[in-house]
Amino acid sequence: MNEFDLIRKYFTRPAPNALLGVGDDAALLQVSAGNVLAVSSDMLVSGTHFLPDADPFLLGHKTLAVNLSDIAAMGATPRWAVLAIALPKADEPWLEKFSAGFFALAQQHGVNLVGGDTTRGPLNLCVTIFGEVPAQQALRRSGAQPGDDIWVSGTLGDAALALAHMQGRLLLSESEFAASAQVLHRPQPRIALGLALRGIANSAIDISDGLLADLGHMLDASNVGAQIDLASLPASTAMQSHAATLSGMQCILSGGDDYELCFTAPAARHDEIAAIGTRLSLRLSCIGKIVAGSGCIVHDAAGNLIEPGSGGYEHFR
Repeated sequence: MNEFDLIRKYFTRPAPNALLGVGDDAALLQVSAGNVLAVSSDMLVSGTHFLPDADPFLLGHKTLAVNLSDIAAMGATPRWAVLAIALPKADEPWLEKFSAGFFALAQQHGVNLVGGDTTRGPLNLCVTIFGEVPAQQALRRSGAQPGDDIWVSGTLGDAALALAHMQGRLLLSESEFAASAQVLHRPQPRIALGLALRGIANSAIDISDGLLADLGHMLDASNVGAQIDLASLPASTAMQSHAATLSGMQCILSGGDDYELCFTAPAARHDEIAAIGTRLSLRLSCIGKIVAGSGCIVHDAAGNLIEPGSGGYEHFR
């Protein structure tokens, strides 16, 4: 199977959202009137972001999901994607499962794959995602203001908990691992939440490298500080058994691969945000406050300042 047969068989689908999709030198895209493009790109590398024997269906899902999470954080509607993939060989059973996982999530969110590239090499997956958002309604990292509440969606640390178990750094029960591994391998991009937060949130970011690291990016962009209440951080049933340990606390505060949204909003919008969580059947937790100054302070349930340790994942540390 050559490169073009591979593309035709596994990655060519109708693209009704595009003027021209896969098959030419470039795609042709038409942005809706009044909107601007939100564009993001994420790369997943074998051995760095996933294990070489990862389930290909789940890997196809995650390859797109991590990019959709960035679009969600901007309050944008996802529309198009391009996929660049390096493969050690043209393994057709693997490709069939990978593309099935990718397109199942793409269909769920109305995303058309409109181009990309394939080459031989170590397994490497890179998606560039395009979304649309009214220019004045895009959520940004730079809008947090003193007095804002800090919110997060879902629960924190489950993906890092699963990885810690896989690496032998802590031991989970069979049921705990099954639940946390689902979060690690099949993250759910919070597109509906991002859209609902337009006009309500002052700032937003997706949590990919850990709460403290990504909140820190938002604080830096907004020139503000934060105070976090450790007891308010949302924990799953699996995490609750380990949250009091150092490893568990690090998973919650600094673990990567959550792909939840962290956002800030005026305290006066608290009830509106709670109502959004109810409508979306999504847990939304207020975990602290934006304050004047810089940096992030974390307090335990007794109000004592705690040292959280590492701020999150860094590729070149």
